[in-house]
Amino acid sequence: METTRFWLLLAGLNGLMAVAAGAFGAHAINDPEVKDWLRTGAQYQLVHAVAGLACFGFMRMAIVPAGAAGWLFGLGGLVFGGSLYLMALTGVRLFGAVTPIGGLLMILGWIAIIWGVVAGSFATGV
Repeated sequence: METTRFWLLLAGLNGLMAVAAGAFGAHAINDPEVKDWLRTGAQYQLVHAVAGLACFGFMRMAIVPAGAAGWLFGLGGLVFGGSLYLMALTGVRLFGAVTPIGGLLMILGWIAIIWGVVAGSFATGV
């Protein structure tokens, strides 16, 4: 599978997981702490699924770091949201130790976008 298709698939997977986790937390969970973990994971994961899709547009505008940002958003969303979902579903708080890694990946994605715009890292004269 070509890289761009896989990357878009990753954004779609993040969106799917976020909506499913958010709905599950809202309708099937009573424990407020678990509900909060699911809500937090879903919010961040959904935002970064959309950010990953936006990177596809940025790539078409020839913003050079957009490809890296898309990967960082996609992987960061999976790690961040996935670790919170695992913690919520299993009760194993050790999964929470992985959550900041996903957060760091998402932050690096935003830095890549900012760097591309500020540094003028455009492949053409956009």
